[in-house]
Amino acid sequence: MTGWCVSDDLVSYPNAVAAMQARVAAIRAGEADELVWLLEHPALYTAGTSAKAKDLLDPARFPVFQTERGGQFTYHGPGQRVAYVMLDLTGRGRDVKAFVHDLEQWVIDTLAEFNVNGERRTGRVGVWVDRATAGPGSAVKTREDKIAAIGVRVKRWVSFHGVSLNVEPQLEHFSGITPCGVSDKRYGVTSLAALGRSVSMHDVDLALKACFETNFGPVERVTSPPIQRRVEMDVEGG
Repeated sequence: MTGWCVSDDLVSYPNAVAAMQARVAAIRAGEADELVWLLEHPALYTAGTSAKAKDLLDPARFPVFQTERGGQFTYHGPGQRVAYVMLDLTGRGRDVKAFVHDLEQWVIDTLAEFNVNGERRTGRVGVWVDRATAGPGSAVKTREDKIAAIGVRVKRWVSFHGVSLNVEPQLEHFSGITPCGVSDKRYGVTSLAALGRSVSMHDVDLALKACFETNFGPVERVTSPPIQRRVEMDVEGG
C-alpha cells in the first residue's frame, strides 16, 4: 500500500531531494513501499530541465536550485502545499503522459472539494482557473490563472517530484520568475485564498488524501521520510 506522510515543519529543498532519491532507490530495489510526501519549503525557486535563463527575472531574491524534474522555473514557499509522489509505474501502466493526466485529475478533484473549477489547458501543463476581472469601462473580461504546477521525473519507472498547489502563499513571490515559462499577460497565478476560499492546510491535506485514493488507490499514514545527508546541488543566487 502507498504510504502517506505529512511534514509539519518547513523542509529545505536539498534535504527533500536527498530523501526522495533514497526512497526512490529503495522502491526500485523492492525495499520500500510507494510514498506520497506532503510538505512546505522555505521561499525558493527551482529550475526544471527545460528552464531558460531569461525567465529568472530576479536571481538574487531567493535561492535557485537546478533540479531534475521536467518543466521550467517555479516557486515554492510557505502557504503552498507540495506533494512529492514516489510511485512505481511498472504496475500502473508505464505511461508517463497518462500519469501526468492522473496527477492533474487529482488536483482538479481536490479543488472541486472547495467549489473551485480547475481545468487543463492544451499545451500548458498544470491546473488552471478562469477568473473574471474588471476591464476598462467596467467591462468584464476573463483571465486564466494557474493554481497548481506539475513537474515530475521518472527513473526506471519510479516517479519523484510531483505537484504544488497554491493554498495561501505570497503570490508576489512569483514575480521573480516567469512561472513555467508562460509570459503571456493574459495568464497569471492564483491561490485558494485569492479565490476567496479560506481553508486551512489541514483541510487541503484531507481533500488531497481522499482524492488521491480515488485516482490512485488506498494509502496508509506513515511517519515522514528521514532527512538524508544533504546532496550536492547546483544553486544560483540567494
